[in-house]
Amino acid sequence: MSTTTIESGRDEILQSGAKGPVTAGRHRRNAVLYALVCILGLLPTWLQMSPSWQTAGLGLFAPGAGFVALGGWWMLLFPLTLAVFWVSVVAWFWAGMVIAPLTVWLGTAAIAGALAGEAIWAPALYVVPASAFAIFLVFQYRGAKRRAKDREMFKLRQTYFDSSLTEVRQLASAEPVAGERELTPDQIAAVRYVLERALQPIDQFKGFTIIDQFQPAAIRYQINHMGFALGLMQAHYTPNFHGYLAQAQRNLIEKYLVPRVWDYWVYESMWGHFNFTQHDPVVRDNIMLSGWFAMHVGSYTLNTGDQRYAQPGSLTFRLNDRKVYPHDLHSMVKAVSDNFDRNPFTLFPCEPNWVYPICNMYGMSALAVHDAAFGSSYVRKVLPGWMGMLKTEFTDLKGSIVGLRSKWTGLEMPFYSGEAGFAFFANVFSPPLARRLWAIGRKELGFCLAKDAEGQSRLSFPMDQMPFLDKMDPGHYKPGVLFAYVAVMMSAREFGDDELAEAALRSMEQDCGPVMEDGVLTYRRGSCLANVWGVEGRLMRTGDFRNSFAKGPPASALKGPLLATASYPEVLVSKAFSHGEDLELVLYPGRGAGAQRLGLERLRPNATYTVSGATVSSLTADAQGKATLSVELNGRTPVHIKPASVH
Repeated sequence: MSTTTIESGRDEILQSGAKGPVTAGRHRRNAVLYALVCILGLLPTWLQMSPSWQTAGLGLFAPGAGFVALGGWWMLLFPLTLAVFWVSVVAWFWAGMVIAPLTVWLGTAAIAGALAGEAIWAPALYVVPASAFAIFLVFQYRGAKRRAKDREMFKLRQTYFDSSLTEVRQLASAEPVAGERELTPDQIAAVRYVLERALQPIDQFKGFTIIDQFQPAAIRYQINHMGFALGLMQAHYTPNFHGYLAQAQRNLIEKYLVPRVWDYWVYESMWGHFNFTQHDPVVRDNIMLSGWFAMHVGSYTLNTGDQRYAQPGSLTFRLNDRKVYPHDLHSMVKAVSDNFDRNPFTLFPCEPNWVYPICNMYGMSALAVHDAAFGSSYVRKVLPGWMGMLKTEFTDLKGSIVGLRSKWTGLEMPFYSGEAGFAFFANVFSPPLARRLWAIGRKELGFCLAKDAEGQSRLSFPMDQMPFLDKMDPGHYKPGVLFAYVAVMMSAREFGDDELAEAALRSMEQDCGPVMEDGVLTYRRGSCLANVWGVEGRLMRTGDFRNSFAKGPPASALKGPLLATASYPEVLVSKAFSHGEDLELVLYPGRGAGAQRLGLERLRPNATYTVSGATVSSLTADAQGKATLSVELNGRTPVHIKPASVH
């Protein structure tokens, strides 16, 4: 299996964006619609209709503007309504609740109209339009300041971009050789954080962060990144071990189908799309489910060779007996591709209306992993246009990716969009784009390498200069630096910057409350999501994130002998790799030294194998190519199984 991704964006130049044609068209449409609304708002006055209608009409100029027409103390409700309207916009952004700002705006216009007396406050005919225009000027002024600042930042970036990019290319050029790695005891302890949660019954969520199902703390994001972590282990350390590792990955996939994980889309469909009957979470928008989950399932498929989730109906979302939405990996990836095709920005929304480029990177990665697993050509078909839209519609004047844009209005919302947070995702489908992002991100992370009490490198964040969102752990919406550290570690590992990665890891150890309980490593001062990202960062080496989705294990590993069964946590598998005929294992005891039985599969039927490191020196496979083996575990225990005829 090999990647079919293409080198779109191969120029790797630093580009400053401008208002793209789709965005510009949306802005023109906004202006025309608002002008029509204002004309509609003035019609009751021009037609000398009742004061109630005149007041309600003026309320169309801005949320709460109708209260100005009431005069007196009622006018104080105008700024209060503007504040409530901003909260409603956040609700729209937070949970796709498009009905919220509409209700506030139109509802307050109606309320003001109902409160009107025998006449409106006469100056309101001038104050209301002037107030609306003043609000417009404030936003224009703030936008102009931001754009000027962006232009200055672009100039600054030009002074270091080329040299930084050269360093990135050099550091990222040497990737690990397949079959030469094994998990360290610390990495095993970290992976067990995921295994403990993944191996519990599918309908249970002990150890997950449970807050809301709309934003980053949602269960689905924790599940997906747990799957990514186990996929990294499967691809790079234990491709020839299925057993509880494969079971854990399947549990996570099937846990995703539990209604409490995805039924948020029922609500978003109703209050965002005004759809009260069709709640299929895959077919329309919702890339935060379709793109992320397809990437997750694709990783399992690519790295194990198990294609069960490619079968029709294998990923069925069952809300109740009447609402059942059958899908599989193929249908989900096709839905992502279809959404890219039919959306005006190509990139398409998560919540109704809101387009997040980072979520769309997951979607593009879903296409990439499908191409790698099945030989399809989705990326080759979609990526050129997708990249074009990213450059023209989602790149700002300083050359950064816009964090969030409205599909319907084209307006940009403030949202975290740091280059370091995008880079390793982009590496899955476009290494040139990824290198360009990391060349900027590594210079602007807002940290410096400092020395700890022992004289070793660690990260020192300028907390007083960091934006609020950068100081918040998005996995539970509380202050904390674990997520920031692990994001740095993941990108640094992906691009071969091991000094920076080790500094991030050392900072985690010193600042984030690591605790080892029963062989499981947990960081107490971080969310479940941040802990899981930390597991990924510990496992990753140069190019690992990309290769676990765009390449997968060597063909020899996918065909060679397999460690099929082992007890968890009694047997902790550190390495399982085959060069085609043999099987190399490294095992650790999870509950004290002692004998453990292993189940082997994919051996040559009836063939004899020599064994080193076990309680026997040879074994013979049965007619189905299966065998059992007893191993005495005591600390690090290497085992090598190879055909008797191979020397």
